[in-house]
Amino acid sequence: MSLLVANIGELMTQDADAAVLRDAALVLEGERISWIGPAARAPAADDRYDAGGRAGLPGWVDSHTHLVFAGDRTAEFEARMAGEAYAAGGIATTVAATRAAGDYDLTRLLLARVAEAAAGGTTYLETKTGYGLDVAQEARSARIAAGVVDEVTFLGAHLVPAGVDAEAYTDLVCGPMLDAVRPYARWADVFCETGAFTPEQSRRVLAACAAAGLGLRVHGNQLGPGAGVALAVEVGAASVDHVNHLSDADVDALASTWAGPDDDGMPGTVATCLPACDLSTRQPFAPARRLLDAGARIALASNCNPGTSYTSSMAFCVATGVLQMGLTVHEAVRAATYGGALALRRHTGVDADGLRAVGSLAVGHRADLQLLDAPSAAHLAYRPGMPLVHAVWRAGTRVR
Repeated sequence: MSLLVANIGELMTQDADAAVLRDAALVLEGERISWIGPAARAPAADDRYDAGGRAGLPGWVDSHTHLVFAGDRTAEFEARMAGEAYAAGGIATTVAATRAAGDYDLTRLLLARVAEAAAGGTTYLETKTGYGLDVAQEARSARIAAGVVDEVTFLGAHLVPAGVDAEAYTDLVCGPMLDAVRPYARWADVFCETGAFTPEQSRRVLAACAAAGLGLRVHGNQLGPGAGVALAVEVGAASVDHVNHLSDADVDALASTWAGPDDDGMPGTVATCLPACDLSTRQPFAPARRLLDAGARIALASNCNPGTSYTSSMAFCVATGVLQMGLTVHEAVRAATYGGALALRRHTGVDADGLRAVGSLAVGHRADLQLLDAPSAAHLAYRPGMPLVHAVWRAGTRVR
């Protein structure tokens, strides 16, 4: 079956040319986009949907979330809003609640969170383990996530559990835990930060995971200057996330990974900015403007988690990127769509596993589309916080 989505007032493609089309249309055929162009030249299709002059753009690609969890950390949030500083150790509260929850409840909670994200326009989503922190619990989290989300990241190196020797735990992450999680995960991550894992421990984890065939990501430079960015660049990580505290050398190092001919031919390390988390932890915003101006690539992601960013609203992240981080509307939308796909290496072609490109609207790409109740994407920042999502298609199927 094919569907013609016609009468799109503004279509922000985020394709290779980053084109913005007026009076546009596109055809969704099965899971793919089969045609895109001026509405007046649209081909016939089995069915037709009138967009009514609304703006269209790719579905959001949320490349950094922590959705497999149970429990609540409202008290921690209220304490932080009252002036207490954020520290990495709050994760332990969620670990205890997640371990106590059964498979049914964890799956139910995850499905509800993914549905909320989809209602807000998110059509491709990554999530991490990291609230189990022992072999059986991390494997369980990965297994549950693999049945629901698009991309699973192994984050056994999220925090060293209380009372456990850090070196012994690092050995566990690099050995039995990695072996147990490997069947369910495509990526590995490490929290390289004061209070979590040292640069040396982080390097060991990343080396073991790379040897096991996992792609690499890094949590880095969130709470202060650190080695996370340098380590991510050193190991060729697909992304380094948070990046609140960057030196000139960090910015230059990230930009240098993009010295190749183009994103498709030689993708480097994406700097993933998490503005909702920055607001919640009262950290300085990641320097997105500075990174772009230096030649680096950025993504915007929600970091949805119970402690520091309990939102999956990518529209909120886009609005914050424009209003607080110095991005244009087009740059913020691109970072939340194509940028996320680039960070997940799902930005181009048809990969060996058969998944089509996401994060942009082009012929042959996956049919992930959202329509806004607005004439242009500028309304995401112009009318921040308003429920502007009108309709969403994921892989050609309407989900809202």
